[in-house]
Amino acid sequence: MLAWAKLGCMEAGRERGSEEVAAGVRAAPDADPALALGPGLALVRSELSWRFSRASGPGGQNVNKTDSRVELRFPLATTAALPAVLRARALGRLASRLVEGELVVVAEEHRSQWRNRQAALERLRELLRQAIAPPPPPRRATRPSRGSVERRLVAKRQRAGRKAQRRGGIRPEED
Repeated sequence: MLAWAKLGCMEAGRERGSEEVAAGVRAAPDADPALALGPGLALVRSELSWRFSRASGPGGQNVNKTDSRVELRFPLATTAALPAVLRARALGRLASRLVEGELVVVAEEHRSQWRNRQAALERLRELLRQAIAPPPPPRRATRPSRGSVERRLVAKRQRAGRKAQRRGGIRPEED
């Protein structure tokens, strides 16, 4: 009951249809600041769907009577919250995690449904942030320095000499 009371208070404090201005960019009317992905990007709460079930793990007998496991679904393939370029990047990077175009995040590590909801939201935000991040710059090909080549060859000679000595073979000449 407490989880629903907190959720109701949180949503009641936010007026539907009001626009929030963050960093000079206007967010969508029903965008939640708690769902921000970056400057000018935020998930829309109305696109999220929740499912609750009984969880395993901590909770004692309480586990058998409360629906504390949370399954959060986000329609990544059809969302309007992300521009087409970022959506395509995220679809490519998260392809193995998608179920019929939806990204599914499950949380059941806490005893309360409220904390599992927060954990699932945070996990979804982090997954999407990593998925829409720009790719790293390509590696520039460089040649090894003369000193590093010489050090590597000296180490190889020393190693070969040590092994040859174990076999009782001829030691290579030392520099």
